[in-house]
Amino acid sequence: MSDRMWYVAVDGQTIGPMSEAELVDALESSSYAPDTQVYCEGVTEWAPANTVAELKSHTPPPPPPGQTTRGTVADEVDFDIHGEEMQFVEVELDPGESVVAEAGAMMYMGDGIEMETIFGDGSAKQSSFVDKLVGAGKRMLTGESLFMTVFSHQGSGKSRAAFASPYPGKIIPVNLAMHGGQIICQKDAFLCAAKGVSVSIAFQKKVGTALFGGEGFIMQKLEGDGLAFIHAGGTIIERELGPGETLRVDTGCLVALESSVNYDIEFVGGVKSAIFGGEGFFFARLRGAGKVWLQSLPFSRLAGRIWQAAPQTGGRTQGEGSILGKMGGIGGIFDGD
Repeated sequence: MSDRMWYVAVDGQTIGPMSEAELVDALESSSYAPDTQVYCEGVTEWAPANTVAELKSHTPPPPPPGQTTRGTVADEVDFDIHGEEMQFVEVELDPGESVVAEAGAMMYMGDGIEMETIFGDGSAKQSSFVDKLVGAGKRMLTGESLFMTVFSHQGSGKSRAAFASPYPGKIIPVNLAMHGGQIICQKDAFLCAAKGVSVSIAFQKKVGTALFGGEGFIMQKLEGDGLAFIHAGGTIIERELGPGETLRVDTGCLVALESSVNYDIEFVGGVKSAIFGGEGFFFARLRGAGKVWLQSLPFSRLAGRIWQAAPQTGGRTQGEGSILGKMGGIGGIFDGD
């Protein structure tokens, strides 16, 4: 083995330096996934461990398609997503299957489905009361409710429950088994998931990310091998970043990212651009390899426009081609506003 020192990227953080022997031991014991991003002195970019000549013979083979090394613990559910701008997801449950959702997300549920409010997320990681209490406390840090709701099919045959997004946008299904068993998402993106998926918090440890990252110091971490449904504003796109590829995005437009993607904050540049450019002072800098999900309309941007236009804050009705619309309050008398 060489004497070069190695670094590992985990949850957007750099771990190291460590010797090649230490890294090999960690890979062989599955402390790091085979496709974990690694870097060593003398090379120009990060790469998955199982593609590096010195390491790939020490990485275990990938699991068969549709399986993960974590084992199947989440319920397997079928689903349909309905609508265009105001979507909802309809989840089909077999007897004994359950889905966990944010409090207040339920739209309707069929015969045989029982609803129960719980601490935490109901995953196997929160089996004891103390674990549930800790899980609820973590959710409180993200600004979410202490409670979540579990919908379990206690009857016979198949039954369905539906969950609606809280504002215009899109709902996307994410099979965590296909993303290394974990994704990081903005704190209000989670809608619902098959029971067994763990919903916890992910601390952004870098000071710059914590202070200026838009989504702040805390994001949500979804772990497991089942389906999770996340929502965001406008249109959601999925981008695949290659090793070392960098993408700069508005901090509010970041929805989710795989744990292999490095997430940091970058100042936009000159003072004039920062103050008058209208894009804020900071970008989110995403560095691959891995997948990221972006939204075209952050809810904060939508809410800001509504607030600016609200009469209570000095906004005015802007008529589209109407003389009454251009007369401010007079037009409001005639149109009922």
